[in-house]
Amino acid sequence: MAGTLEAKVDLTGGMAFNAETGSGHSFVMDSNPDVGGAEKGPRPMEVILAALGGCTGMDVISILRKMRQDVTGYEVRLRGETADEHPRVFTKITVEHVVRGRGISEDSVKRAVELSATRYCPASAMLGKTAQLNHVYRIVAEAGS
Repeated sequence: MAGTLEAKVDLTGGMAFNAETGSGHSFVMDSNPDVGGAEKGPRPMEVILAALGGCTGMDVISILRKMRQDVTGYEVRLRGETADEHPRVFTKITVEHVVRGRGISEDSVKRAVELSATRYCPASAMLGKTAQLNHVYRIVAEAGS
């Protein structure tokens, strides 16, 4: 099923923009002071990187819950490298899934990450067209494991 998403950004001063999503949420984006920004919010490319983390993270935690894994904490850490020349698109992104819990199955985590990276996460599919995406995972055992 195809869908349509909407967003609007309004200049609020300097290089800062207030973003409003079609779902009714808002946030500020800004640039660094070197180009007229005032550090009032994340840079747009940071938002894209965070969106990838949220997209894959929602997939992975949902899959792990369906697999009845005892996850007590979950974090997605992202590191993106950009091209030297304009447009400075992402060329390489490392996505590290850190899963904390009791008796976590490595096979389950591996499968959940793989399904998100190759099938479910549209941000991953889109960014994978221009950047090399490397998904890695780490399991941190909680007491009682």
